[in-house]
Amino acid sequence: MDRPETKFVAVGDADVAYQVIGNGPSDLLFFYGLGSHVELWWDDPVTAAFLRRLASLRRLILFDRRGTGASDGVPRNAIPTWEEWTEDIGAVLDAVGSKRTSIMATVDAGPISILYAAAHPERIDALVLYNTAARYMVDNDYRFGASPEAVDAILELFRTEWGTPAFVGLANPGTVDDPARMRLLARLTRSSATPRTAAAQYDYVLRSVDVRQVLSLIRAPTLVLSVDNQTFLPPAHGRYLAEHIEGAKFVALRGGDMLFGQDSSVLFEEVAEFLTGTRPITDIERVLASVLFTDIVGSTERAASLGDHRWRSLLDQHDDTVREQLRMFRGREINTTGDGFVMSFDGPARAIRCAQAIVAANESLGVDVRAGLHTGECEVRGNDLGGLAVHIAARVGAMADPGEVMVSRTVKDLVAGSGIEFVDRGEHELKGVPGTWKLFAARN
Repeated sequence: MDRPETKFVAVGDADVAYQVIGNGPSDLLFFYGLGSHVELWWDDPVTAAFLRRLASLRRLILFDRRGTGASDGVPRNAIPTWEEWTEDIGAVLDAVGSKRTSIMATVDAGPISILYAAAHPERIDALVLYNTAARYMVDNDYRFGASPEAVDAILELFRTEWGTPAFVGLANPGTVDDPARMRLLARLTRSSATPRTAAAQYDYVLRSVDVRQVLSLIRAPTLVLSVDNQTFLPPAHGRYLAEHIEGAKFVALRGGDMLFGQDSSVLFEEVAEFLTGTRPITDIERVLASVLFTDIVGSTERAASLGDHRWRSLLDQHDDTVREQLRMFRGREINTTGDGFVMSFDGPARAIRCAQAIVAANESLGVDVRAGLHTGECEVRGNDLGGLAVHIAARVGAMADPGEVMVSRTVKDLVAGSGIEFVDRGEHELKGVPGTWKLFAARN
């Protein structure tokens, strides 16, 4: 599926951005809340893959509520009420001609969706609440809520760290080992709202939200999902929702990310089974593949020195160059990582030569690229690759110097007789991979 077109619907004096993807027999509205940006979601391969899987179930509707992302902003001193934000849902559903839909809502979008479902039961056939709450602050009968002091500390984080990789890491600890994704999500966050605007909205959200009184009015089948190791939003909030919505099911998921982690298959399977009544069968095919990782060396410093506009232009040139070489050497693009690529080949010699061509072509742009390559058995899940071989290739790439193509001993042995020469780089420990690994640099 290509990236969907962004359209707008008027809500009062504001324009609300929305997208539609897929053409399933029924509708699913995905609603994230503050931090969303319907156009930039598709720059993150992990999120894009998850959204496309949702679109395989039903026609998927995405939108940014007023005050975030591609929709109109709201003044800090005139933030919409919770009830006013429900108007955004109704307007988007009307604009796409949806008479009845399921809603999957996260974080601050959860209470808005709960209010809408209670007020418009005829339009909602199911509700999925992921990492959200009926109330945030502590109360006499809500002991696991946050204290006023904790809320003050969170809002200070919003004012000082919003839109930074550090903030992304706090909200999504699973991204800490993936700096490229942290930077990408930080850019998405900055694009959704400014720090003081985000803090002002969440000051209202955290201190005022309380939809406990309407939970008993929810008539739609409800699934509540919470990760079990989230600092900002402990799973007790999700359990409370499930206990107070009649017939609701609660599922605790392993992890600590507010957003979707690298392995969101369990989340998707829970949602798919709830919406369709059938848990999807994941076909796993195992193949021998040569996996190539490339990334730009010093991308953070380069981006800071060039500025956003020039860096984006240079990154686009880099991406075009990589894809041109990939076509020439008959490889397959698996994923992008913000400033790098994951590719696969059915032959390691072609993978090495493609990597060398990518390095050389980017040198002419003034961009230093490093590459890592390993050949091994991989799990094929749709268009994605998984398994230990993929992790080894990533770790091998991390050991490469600027302009270097580093390969494992397996690759070197497989291309014997190809005429490719190597320089011995010694034995190394690869993070998260057992044993020591002999590595070699392909000679240009």
